[in-house]
Amino acid sequence: MTNSESETRTVVVEREIPHPPEKLWRALTQPHLIEEWLMKNDFDPVVGHRFNLRGEWGGVLDCEVLTVEPHRTLSYSWNFSHEDPAYDLKSVVTFTLTPSSTGTHLRMEQAGFRPTQRQAYGGAKAGWQQFLANLEKVVAELN
Repeated sequence: MTNSESETRTVVVEREIPHPPEKLWRALTQPHLIEEWLMKNDFDPVVGHRFNLRGEWGGVLDCEVLTVEPHRTLSYSWNFSHEDPAYDLKSVVTFTLTPSSTGTHLRMEQAGFRPTQRQAYGGAKAGWQQFLANLEKVVAELN
């Protein structure tokens, strides 16, 4: 396997969530709920909608909704412009919801990390674990 600049890496986090896909979908697509587990945003679950995610660390992610299949699949671009190429990220985040015997199997995939972006990749691996733990808490509190 060659380590060329054209190759990208993907962060994948999967977990079983003891709630139905419909409940999880609400937390993935309603702006006030997204803010509770991810970041401040102006999200709208409409393909082509451009929005920002604003992190507590001061960064702003430029995003665009790419796929909306209610209760099944949601994807959007997740781009962070930075003068340091190690952090200048153009990626796609995809959430896949699959009903399971215990609730929902959630698969989160963030694709597009270049080989030179080891720190950003490592940060995403750790960050998504925390984001999804927060997501699970938000979903548990929904009626």
